[in-house]
Amino acid sequence: MGHGVHIPAPEAADLPDGHIFTRVPNILFGTAVVALLGAWFTAHDGHQFAFSYLTAFLYALSLCLGSLFFVLIQHAGRAAWSVVVRRTAEHLAGVLPWMAILFIPIFLWRHDLYHHWMGAHAHDDPILAGKAAFLNEGFWIQRAALYFIAWAVMGWFLRRKSIQQDLVGGTKATYALERWSYRFIPIFAFTLTFAAFDWAMSLDPHWFSTMWGVYYFAGAVVSGFAIITVITIAQLRTGLVGEYVNIEHIHDLGKLVFAFTIFWTYIAFSQYFLIWYSNIPEETSWFHHRTGNSWETLGVILILCHFVLPFIFLLSRWRKRNWKTLLPAAIWMLCFHYLDLYYMVMPASPEGHHGLSLSVSDILCVIALTGVTIGVALINMRGNKLVPVQDPRLPEALAHVNF
Repeated sequence: MGHGVHIPAPEAADLPDGHIFTRVPNILFGTAVVALLGAWFTAHDGHQFAFSYLTAFLYALSLCLGSLFFVLIQHAGRAAWSVVVRRTAEHLAGVLPWMAILFIPIFLWRHDLYHHWMGAHAHDDPILAGKAAFLNEGFWIQRAALYFIAWAVMGWFLRRKSIQQDLVGGTKATYALERWSYRFIPIFAFTLTFAAFDWAMSLDPHWFSTMWGVYYFAGAVVSGFAIITVITIAQLRTGLVGEYVNIEHIHDLGKLVFAFTIFWTYIAFSQYFLIWYSNIPEETSWFHHRTGNSWETLGVILILCHFVLPFIFLLSRWRKRNWKTLLPAAIWMLCFHYLDLYYMVMPASPEGHHGLSLSVSDILCVIALTGVTIGVALINMRGNKLVPVQDPRLPEALAHVNF
């Protein structure tokens, strides 16, 4: 497959000087600074800002981790169709080293966020005392450092090796990326799972769920695939990668968004159902806190808008093959993924105890951190090919057809 396919000139994968993608990062960074300042001054107090920032951080992180997963599975599965869209995911995964910097406010406000088990009197609680070997401040900091090192190394290596292949060609880099992806996948799974435990589940340290890690993973994958779809369509609509990416690749991205929307639903329902039929008090507390004070309204909204409506909308083949319908669907999923994280985090905040209340500070924080994430990804595109032009599977990707 791929014989006789026209291979565009490598220059067709360049980002031209003066293109809008070269100007957008400065706008996004400026907006992020203003938004963060606005979030700080509109928050009621440091507690509210900390929780708003944590939710936005987990959201921005999920975009990068979902993109990293996309790169890993494409290499591990020796996929050909995705070659022409993989570079966008690599640039997003390349933002992961910057996530360590964005984590600094969470580190500074850790006692506001995790006061239940970081407080001086945590040892007086027999349940927290039993978890102290894991839930202690020193080990929490060490684990956070381990996560960021692992993610930064994976994101940097996969992107660097792919970009090097643009210069030297051959299959050596392809085989190396495959081998290392097999090794990276369990590291990815381990670090993502425990980061979700440390930064989200431990907000309520009396509660636990063995499905929590895969729940965060499911949302990260949906959002990662959605942001890759949005940026790829934006590239096409602004005159980039048009000789490489076609409707078949857009269709496959749409199928991934659709499929993992169902996967998220399966995981979310499974977590609820297993806890519901066991009906053990220490397991039901998380859902109990989210069935009063208007939080159940958001739960119903997520069922309808994170699953039912996108499932019905994306079920049709033609909607996944039309950028005018797929683009708003991907943006829709990104919006409701944030609300899913909001549903995870904010009921544990002091304001969340009084009920659902999406504040200006919440919105400004997510605008700021999402802007930084996309801005850095766009900067990563500068001076590099937008498509892996020397990948040996490129001809097969260009000849790809959905049946």
